[in-house]
Amino acid sequence: DFGVLNGRGVKGVIDGQLWHLGNHRLVEELGLCSPALEARLSLLENAGKTVIVLCAARGPVAIFAVADTVRPESIAAVTALKALNVVPVMLTGDNPATAKSIAAQLGIQDARGNLMPEDKQVAVAELKRRFGTVGMVGDGVNDAPALAQADIGFAMGAAGTATALETADVAIMDDDPRKIADFISLSRRCASVLKQNIGLALGIKVVFLALALSGHATLWMAVFADMGASLLVVFNGLRLL
Repeated sequence: DFGVLNGRGVKGVIDGQLWHLGNHRLVEELGLCSPALEARLSLLENAGKTVIVLCAARGPVAIFAVADTVRPESIAAVTALKALNVVPVMLTGDNPATAKSIAAQLGIQDARGNLMPEDKQVAVAELKRRFGTVGMVGDGVNDAPALAQADIGFAMGAAGTATALETADVAIMDDDPRKIADFISLSRRCASVLKQNIGLALGIKVVFLALALSGHATLWMAVFADMGASLLVVFNGLRLL
């Protein structure tokens, strides 16, 4: 009778006994959070750890405290995003103390913890109203609603779940968060080159049309306005390489 409790943990029956394994919220919902346990959990959470509790029907029997380690490239990724005037925001299901501890190491000012999947979706909608355009980076099932809500969703290709990959618009194949800034930078350059090419092509056509109407156009001018313009925009586009 195994089951996943979204945003809380898992449950299952072993030898006829029901067990729950999950976070602080799950223990509170089960009505098994005593003052003594609350003190233990708060101490660990304030130390920047995520607490997982194993509960039998009679009450909690074990506490596991784990902590995420910040990947070396994560700090560089956040720094690169800030250089592009992108405001980073952390959305996590972990407790707020853990979220703030990790965010402080990365230089992220806005860190929101204890978020269920639907809470992340609401947060993304609120950020869209505030900033206009929002990108969401995620890798888990709990991130899927927020990935769908965002203007563009980024999923981690190797570590990401199938649900996250199917929902996202972009998959970072090597899971390197620095590629997010590279993607944004390349996208901006691509948009700039597209505008240049459109302006170049239309500009040449307008000039040739004016020359033709005034009777000064020649055959070679027509060739340049057609094939020459095509070659110019191709070579300009190749600058993206």
